[in-house]
Amino acid sequence: MYQYKLPRLATYSVFALLLGTAPCFAATPSDQQLEALVNATVGPVMQQQNITGLAVAITQNGQQHYFNYGVASKEDGKPVSQDTLFEIGSVSKTFTATLAAYAQASGKLSLSDTASAVLPALRGSAFDHISVLQLATYTAGGLPLQFPDNADHADKMLGYFKQWTPVYPAGTHRQYSNPSIGLSGYLAAYSMGQPFDTLLEKTLLPKLGLEHTYLNVPKNQMGLYALGYNKDDKPVRVEPGALDSEAYGVKTSASDLLRFVEANMKPAGLEKPLQQAIATTHTGYYTVGNMTQGLAWEFYPYPVTLDRLLAGNSTEMAMEAHKVNWLNPPQPQQENLLFNKTGSTGGFGAYVAFVPSKDIGIVILANKNYPNPERIKIAHTILSALTE
Repeated sequence: MYQYKLPRLATYSVFALLLGTAPCFAATPSDQQLEALVNATVGPVMQQQNITGLAVAITQNGQQHYFNYGVASKEDGKPVSQDTLFEIGSVSKTFTATLAAYAQASGKLSLSDTASAVLPALRGSAFDHISVLQLATYTAGGLPLQFPDNADHADKMLGYFKQWTPVYPAGTHRQYSNPSIGLSGYLAAYSMGQPFDTLLEKTLLPKLGLEHTYLNVPKNQMGLYALGYNKDDKPVRVEPGALDSEAYGVKTSASDLLRFVEANMKPAGLEKPLQQAIATTHTGYYTVGNMTQGLAWEFYPYPVTLDRLLAGNSTEMAMEAHKVNWLNPPQPQQENLLFNKTGSTGGFGAYVAFVPSKDIGIVILANKNYPNPERIKIAHTILSALTE
């Protein structure tokens, strides 16, 4: 395992990368080549976006590489490491999707069940006609990106769902939504008879071999928990909200998240129900433009152009409703795909991408919510250089 730490961004490789092109390696790059590639790609973005701390983790052909920049907290100046805990925002949805798929593989739930069939409290509402799968793929009928302020509490969210009226017929439009996929996770946990937090931290994460991933960071790990910085450069951390654990609540390290990527690329060593769950999250359910929607994961034929990747992760895709084209039957994982997911909280920004057929993946974690396009450009540049 190779690790590179650069606490000060003082020098960069004179790669053509800085001029907008990336080098391509005919064979596996040396440590020095990889270091120079990552430095040249990450350094300018950190300076331009005023990012306090950032971690890059790469897995390639079973080898892990870590590159750590800046500090986890300006207050104590502790440098970022591969064990620094970052908020990963909506990348948390990939864990929620895996748990829902695991509930199905364990015989506790069917994604085709209606929400009200799983949770009797929703009977007599619109959720008599909305499936768990539609919730998990943002096609319930126009649930909003966030809960309204007056419903953004654990004790009020069910009341919100009971009175909610769909904007579109279920299954017709994709509207990216925390309440939507959050409710799918809540239903999965209900079907398994335990709270979501307990199932994730005590069942799913250990089965994945993740030892430093949390919904609630323990006191003895708080020293590793980075401070996030908002647009005014003030320290912030995520605050509680309705279905926060399910939609955006995970805190993890670059090393643990890279293990999750490796489990997604090579699940054969996991127990059978978890292998089945990962396959379910990698299944294509519908397309919107050039993007195929899985369970939380979104994917594209690889190689993929930067423009296509940016379009699939655009503000328009997150904020607006889009008609969907369902794949009937759903499409099992194909060869040569890039899977990805972005995530943000008020003070953190995350991006994960991996290409199983190339045995390569990348994790980018920062303690600032900087623009998604900058994260995607970093990953695309590095992956392109290492695979093309």
